[in-house]
Amino acid sequence: MSATDGAGSRTLRVRVPAKINLHLGVGPRRADGYHDVVTVLQTISIHDTLQIQLGDDAPSSHPASRRHMRVALTIAADGATAEVPADASNLVLVAAGRLMQHLGITPEGPDGPDEGAAEDGARHEAFATTRLHLTKRIPVAAGMAGGSADAAAALVGLNRLWDAELDAETLEDIAATIGSDVPFCVRGGSALGTGTGASVARVLTRGCTNWVVGIDRAPLSTAEVYATFDRLAPPSPSSPDAVLQALRTDDVEGLAAALHNDLEPAALELRPVLTERREAMLRAGALATLVSGSGPTLLGLARDAHEARRIASAVAPYFDAVEVATAPAGGPEFVPGRPH
Repeated sequence: MSATDGAGSRTLRVRVPAKINLHLGVGPRRADGYHDVVTVLQTISIHDTLQIQLGDDAPSSHPASRRHMRVALTIAADGATAEVPADASNLVLVAAGRLMQHLGITPEGPDGPDEGAAEDGARHEAFATTRLHLTKRIPVAAGMAGGSADAAAALVGLNRLWDAELDAETLEDIAATIGSDVPFCVRGGSALGTGTGASVARVLTRGCTNWVVGIDRAPLSTAEVYATFDRLAPPSPSSPDAVLQALRTDDVEGLAAALHNDLEPAALELRPVLTERREAMLRAGALATLVSGSGPTLLGLARDAHEARRIASAVAPYFDAVEVATAPAGGPEFVPGRPH
């Protein structure tokens, strides 16, 4: 949703969901350091929100036609977001940069153009400023693709705010240059990922599932999890067929039996308390548990929404925070709201 404030700027807000892996089969480490995966992905109803504001401070009425653009990111102050950088390493700014590169827009630094500055004191072309403000609820470094989701929100939001009019396929192509989970996060829903995970195909899903999400605020390094996985001499990736069948038939018990994550043994070795938490989830009545991606978030599948709330209450003492959520949760969406 887009609006114009009294100063003439345009503002919109994008809400983007987290991701879970219902099946994650991981192959051996390749020569380039990556791993081939076969994974079934779904979005889940825990969201970050990205507010984007474009000041009316450039001569052209079409933002994407401007030659220069200044982009700035701020992050809502929160103890849970202390580890989130607001510098150029943040995937929101990486995504903005890749979109600008695609559109032929030159990024501006705080003191002028980063490159191609006019010489001999000549004035360079006027430029606009785009301000992004990120509010996080997706746990950080928790195996739920929070950074990738934020990058997807930036691509989708800036595409609209800058009137770039790029289609979803083009946005996914740009997303693939940012990270393996970003193309999926651009559209969301349910998908089968292959290769490094960036190649995604939509899959049929009937109904929705209810989850208890046990959150550990201490991040778990994806690189360390994969290194431990390699050391544990992993088997060949398993098949996702049972998960796909359960999604097609809305079979929650079949899904419980089929949930699988090849990275889970590595995550349990690095974070042993997850074993105790997993047992607590099962004692409380979860049909099955699963470490989300590279962890340390632990998912408990519940039979219905009432059971999810009951289990969440029972296991709350074991986690830093517990959420009740549903999946699939769609993709990035524009939502109303007042500018911060």
